[in-house]
Amino acid sequence: MAADSGQDREILARITRMVEDEHRLREDLAAGRIDDVTERERLDDLERALDQCWDLLRQRRAKAEFGEDPGEARVRSSSQVEGYRG
Repeated sequence: MAADSGQDREILARITRMVEDEHRLREDLAAGRIDDVTERERLDDLERALDQCWDLLRQRRAKAEFGEDPGEARVRSSSQVEGYRG
């Protein structure tokens, strides 16, 4: 992995926190603490943010693999990330 793997670890930690948030939302819905509309809105936001984090991590790893600076990777808009998920 790249010399800047500390940044990669930070991105992975953020992904982990978002997955935990996703599980909490589902638990809150099941327990009746939130309604399905609220859960769907929050899940949609989380899913977009997760896609962006995974995309950033992939960019960083690709740059490192090809001898480029992974620090040059940038968060892309959710529409860009979702546009190629097909």
